Amino acid sequence: MLIRIYCLLLLILFTSLSFADTFKGFNHEFSTYVAEQLKKYNIPGGAYVIVKNDKIVSLETFGHIDNTKQQKVNSNTVFRLASVSKTFASTLTTMLAQEHVLNLSDPITKFVPDFSLAKEGAAEKIQLKHILSHSSGLMPNAYDNLLHENWSMDKIIGRFDRITPICQPEKCYGYQNITFGLLQPAIETSQDKSYSTLLSERLFSPLNMNDTSIGFNAFKQHINTAKPHVLRKRVLTKKKDKQGKRIRKYVWRTVNVVPDFYKVAPSAGVNSSISDLAKWLIANLGHNPDVLSPALLSELTTPRIKTKRNMRRKYWQDYLTDAHYGYGWRIYQLDEQKVIYHSGWVEGFRADIGYSPELDIGFAILINAEANVISQISSKFWSQTDKLINNKHE
Repeated sequence: MLIRIYCLLLLILFTSLSFADTFKGFNHEFSTYVAEQLKKYNIPGGAYVIVKNDKIVSLETFGHIDNTKQQKVNSNTVFRLASVSKTFASTLTTMLAQEHVLNLSDPITKFVPDFSLAKEGAAEKIQLKHILSHSSGLMPNAYDNLLHENWSMDKIIGRFDRITPICQPEKCYGYQNITFGLLQPAIETSQDKSYSTLLSERLFSPLNMNDTSIGFNAFKQHINTAKPHVLRKRVLTKKKDKQGKRIRKYVWRTVNVVPDFYKVAPSAGVNSSISDLAKWLIANLGHNPDVLSPALLSELTTPRIKTKRNMRRKYWQDYLTDAHYGYGWRIYQLDEQKVIYHSGWVEGFRADIGYSPELDIGFAILINAEANVISQISSKFWSQTDKLINNKHE
């Protein structure tokens, strides 16, 4: 018996050392690659984190919070998460449903009675679970444009009576921000607390996510924040790459944070740092079961609707073999590996987060510029993790 235990301990020690050695080389190459890509596109600043089991195994920061280059990005610099916010909203909603505070089969009209569609009775068929999985039957991104027009949410909701569904609920996928934002009144109607208070009490505080907040005012009150940048122009330089093509220089302009998408807090209202996203990843990997139970994680990541368009997504299309949406999370299949994933994009910011339950590994990256290089980096990471975990790194 003692010999068996001794052998087991040696195996665990050998595996840990083997992973550490393999990872050291992997991370050196990967961090170099990320730095090169951010430099290529002249991204002002960014950060990424890799977690394994319940620990951070790599956290790297790059560049500055803005183009003045007076303050470097660090592990606690706060970025906007944009649609990565949906992972928090779906978790809270599903958590409350499992506690029987609300029911995912409840129609959204129960909580937002003024919500109606052009087809009589159609609005009453849309349930909370359809909102969570973007399977409401509405055309994609319905009325997102009105968020930029200084319209109130009440006024925007009043416009939905002009929309006819393109399919029955659960029959087709249509990504939404406005209707996903309706989870907030559903949550707040179910109990006498605000959405932001519930997020803090049920998720942020228990996970010690001290840099994380929700809302426009909260972002402005943070001292250490990344500033948003939009592309001003691309300039052809006289320098050439290895293929002999002239290198483009990307010129970014710092802009002000605007409250547009903060109006739909469940969709795009969370602000956070790379350090806190590490804690979020570790919890979603199942290492904080007192906060995120196994039953909760299972329900969130059950495929609900197929997302065929994602199969053609730039950079990812070379690796994806299947794609679905669960509750607030995408479920990507890369050969034999399943990745639970979400991205975020709002003016001046991009965010990506994902984890593999089977490999017990997670990855998140934040940048303060609207550049699709983030998808290139994320897909690159996930295409290589099998080599990392299986000790096939060369």
